[in-house]
Amino acid sequence: MLAGAGAAAMLALSACSFGGIYDLPLPGGADLGDHPYTVRAQFRDVLDLVPQAGVKVNEVPVGRVESIGLSPDGWNAEVTMRVNGDVHLPANALANIRQSSLLGEKYVELASPGTDLANGALTDNAEIPLARTNRSVEVEEVLGALSMLLNGGGVDQIDNIARELNAATSGREVDIRNLLSNAEGLVSTLDAQSGDITRALDGLNRLSSTLNSQRDQLVNAVDNLGPGLQVLEEQRGQLVTMLQALQNLSGITESTVHASQADLVADLRALLPTLQKLGEAGADLPKSLELLLTYPFTDSALAGAKGDYFNLYANIDLNLKDALDNLSRSQINPLSGILPDSLTGGSDGPPLPLPGPSGGKPAATGGAGGGTPQQPGGLGGILGQLLGGL
Repeated sequence: MLAGAGAAAMLALSACSFGGIYDLPLPGGADLGDHPYTVRAQFRDVLDLVPQAGVKVNEVPVGRVESIGLSPDGWNAEVTMRVNGDVHLPANALANIRQSSLLGEKYVELASPGTDLANGALTDNAEIPLARTNRSVEVEEVLGALSMLLNGGGVDQIDNIARELNAATSGREVDIRNLLSNAEGLVSTLDAQSGDITRALDGLNRLSSTLNSQRDQLVNAVDNLGPGLQVLEEQRGQLVTMLQALQNLSGITESTVHASQADLVADLRALLPTLQKLGEAGADLPKSLELLLTYPFTDSALAGAKGDYFNLYANIDLNLKDALDNLSRSQINPLSGILPDSLTGGSDGPPLPLPGPSGGKPAATGGAGGGTPQQPGGLGGILGQLLGGL
């Protein structure tokens, strides 16, 4: 009878799969309701979270962890949860692994990112990526960090540090107080000049950008500086000789100035009245010099001139004969009525006779019997007319 019961039990166990103790139903836990939905969340580290662990919202159980496995990429953990269908969460909900107490169990906390950031609704088979998951700090991690601080973090040296600080500051309270006051003044001054400092840094940034953009030119200048330095090195002796000669010249100049100091002072004193008069002349001297460019006309005379040019150029012919001839050939003879037409060469009289070969009286005309000579013309006739005859 017992053998039959055992065989029946073995057949029953072999007929269905059994994944371990996590497949056994546990008493208590959250109420999943009639229509729960599945949510998957990816974590970098799930610590010691186990299946059948709780899922809470605002510390209220709303579901349980169904399984824990690897994510599709094989690098992270994926937690599958069943949540009560009456629990409504936004589509961008957050998932954190927390601990119920200091030594309590782990559970998954689902939360909304905030009223202003929430959007959509968390549905069945929804996934929460790594960007929206996290975990709390473990007690072991806190105790380990505290142990490192106490054992190897230099806590045992605090006493030495405090003792040395006391020794360094003892008896120097006034100096320390003044130092703090000066530091406060320095910080206040820097704060008042923060705008200037910012502008200086901006200018330095622009200068750096300019130098960076001209880096090739600077490199070429530095590379080409070598031949110039080589030339200076080759001419070093000449440069030294020149500087020595300049030193000798400066010495001679100094001795000359000292020797002629009295004469130089006397010359300067003699020049003082002239300089004073030039200073008193003021703007009158430059204005008087303006006449040099428009001589003999002044700038004030330019307003009375019409045209583009004002300077006068004239050629005066002082030959009296040519002047009278030119006047007699004009349409209106200004000498008409003053001198006889025979002298002025008017249209009514005979033409003016030419002077003789010797420049004296004109040649006679007529027959051999001695005709009457004509009146002399030209310069001689004019002078004779003006002076009452020659």
